[in-house]
Amino acid sequence: MIDHNSKMPLHAQVEEQMRKLIGMEKYKKGVLLPKEVELANRWGVSRNTIRQATNKLENEGLITRKKGVGTRVAEGKTLSTGLDHWYSFTKEMQEKGIKVINLLLKVEWVKPSAKISTFFNCDPDKLVLKLSKLKGEMSGQPIVLFESYFHPRIGVHEKDDFSKPLYELLEARYGVIVTRSKENISAQAATASVAKKLKVSVDFPLLFRERFVYDAGDRPVEYNVGYYRSDKFTYSIDIRKNQK
Repeated sequence: MIDHNSKMPLHAQVEEQMRKLIGMEKYKKGVLLPKEVELANRWGVSRNTIRQATNKLENEGLITRKKGVGTRVAEGKTLSTGLDHWYSFTKEMQEKGIKVINLLLKVEWVKPSAKISTFFNCDPDKLVLKLSKLKGEMSGQPIVLFESYFHPRIGVHEKDDFSKPLYELLEARYGVIVTRSKENISAQAATASVAKKLKVSVDFPLLFRERFVYDAGDRPVEYNVGYYRSDKFTYSIDIRKNQK
């Protein structure tokens, strides 16, 4: 429910509740969402506050509205993420009321590529730890494949509990606090190995995200890539003009 004494703005709380609402099974099946006036009365907020949240969800392609009919969850809706949530995919999905699980978790020592050894500024013959995480829906449908490589300086071990949120693990166990991420985003065709994991055909169009992660001292911590199914995911960027 909405906490009117909370420091969180009402529109943010309403948006959070709306995301939980559209994640409910009956609404996924096409049942009309409650009307704005009904939600306003239920949560004790104005209709403008409800509309502010529904406008955002509609812009994200998560709901559709038809005059004289009502509001429904969009068919074939895709998940979305933003640059402000680079630190935790799972946590962001939880905030939207969407539960994702690890469908595959693999840890191995590998020889770094030239790009990784240059980023880490380490011996190209020195093995680095690679973590692969395949995340998806409760039904077992995959959404994204993440591959992370860690700087040898940190001391990350293959026996660490990688089922926990990654950056929380690095901070709690190794005292490493990540503060900056540099991103490259592009389109890429699925290779045979990636296609098999994501359950798509070879050459299926993927959203490819490359990430360079640094700590407070601007030292490299992690090189990470993500292969997102383009039919399941949208990478959104919210840009605001600096008012001067």
